[in-house]
Amino acid sequence: MERKTAWEKYSQEEKQNVFDFAEGYRKFLSKGKTERECVKLAVEDAKAHGYVDIEEILRDGRKINPGDKIYGVCMNKMLAMFHIGQEPLEKGMNILGAHIDSPRIDLKQNPIYEDTKLAMLDTHYYGGVKKYQWVALPLALHGVVAKKDGTVTEIHIGEEASDPVLGISDLLIHLSGDQMQKKASVVVEGEDLNVLVGSIPLKDEEKEPVKKQILSLLKEKYGMEEDDFISAELEIVPAGEARDYGFDRSMIMGYGHDDRVCAYPSYQAMFAVENPVRTSVALLVDKEEIGSVGATGMHSQYFENLVAEILYASGEESSIKLRRALMNSRMLSSDVSAAFDPNYPSVMEKNNCAYLGLGLTFNKYTGSRGKSGSNDANAEYMARIRRIMDDANVSWQTAELGKVDQGGGGTIAYIMANYGMEVIDSGVAVLNMHAPWEIISKADLYEAYRGYVAFLEDK
Repeated sequence: MERKTAWEKYSQEEKQNVFDFAEGYRKFLSKGKTERECVKLAVEDAKAHGYVDIEEILRDGRKINPGDKIYGVCMNKMLAMFHIGQEPLEKGMNILGAHIDSPRIDLKQNPIYEDTKLAMLDTHYYGGVKKYQWVALPLALHGVVAKKDGTVTEIHIGEEASDPVLGISDLLIHLSGDQMQKKASVVVEGEDLNVLVGSIPLKDEEKEPVKKQILSLLKEKYGMEEDDFISAELEIVPAGEARDYGFDRSMIMGYGHDDRVCAYPSYQAMFAVENPVRTSVALLVDKEEIGSVGATGMHSQYFENLVAEILYASGEESSIKLRRALMNSRMLSSDVSAAFDPNYPSVMEKNNCAYLGLGLTFNKYTGSRGKSGSNDANAEYMARIRRIMDDANVSWQTAELGKVDQGGGGTIAYIMANYGMEVIDSGVAVLNMHAPWEIISKADLYEAYRGYVAFLEDK
């Protein structure tokens, strides 16, 4: 059962393929720091590979046929890509499902205020974060502002070398005697994650002159008024590009590996499948970090409705065929797993955890403690997955998310399993999961891509 690292099997040419694929991902991760940005990048890539918007097909009344490549976008934050197979859709699909939201800090609807001649932004954190990790870091502002006239303006501040960065201050060590006695969960509290954005007062203004100076700058650059914050989606994220990590450049450090490190190889795998027997699908969803809720989360009916539309445009409209298409599908819930960290060995059980460099990770079940909230893949499906991976010479491993009573986590797997389809979690092992800067192995990323291709091609 002992497995070698994927690096040991690579020829020099194969190792170069690993680095080349990782460089494409590194650039994607650096540019895609919000779910909207990830969808935009993936759609651009999909169009370049011949994918057509489902809205265009339905508008023109065109018939969908085997071999067609289709994509659908929900509210610019959820993407589904289909490569129609030779078999009827009711025979089922091979689905790769990942999420593209990541833990972050969001601005409140009325965020800007002035305190002691400093302009600040009030925030509400998103997802599971250790709040103390987000202070004393260079931060950037990404997102959109929707105005009453219908225009939507994109905002990116803090990524270019010429840009200023933002940040959340921390208490100096000299005065932190009381703070250092607190539990880690309250060393920094949610209402204290206020972002410092300016200190110069607007000339000839007596009331809140620093706040008004910042508002004047936003209006000058983005045409934005203070009340436009109400209809904005603005996210505070770590500033800077993803970077090669380690003397040997074998890893990547970046923001948002969870779960864009699975989303990127999922949709890239679609481009490698030329003539699928079963319809191939890459599904990139939002809101997983807060329970997969809302119109763009996996609990929404967007994907189900999209499959119904494809059946309709294929001349196969039928509620029973829709039910069969979903039930007969097989899915890899492409989500990350926790990598073993030699600095913190006590939370892991070494025979059943993921390691950097050993390849694509499969979690038969997730959940917490007694498998609560888990999808638990059946033995037959696990055997199929083993065959697919071994036949394609993919390096892979199995894992649990830490020791039984340490905690746990969940994915979108159980939601899709509700249709009766076969689902198992699979993804890339991550160090520093949910921290502003996470770490992955380039070999694991590449083996995930190879494994996803093999899964999509399975009959």
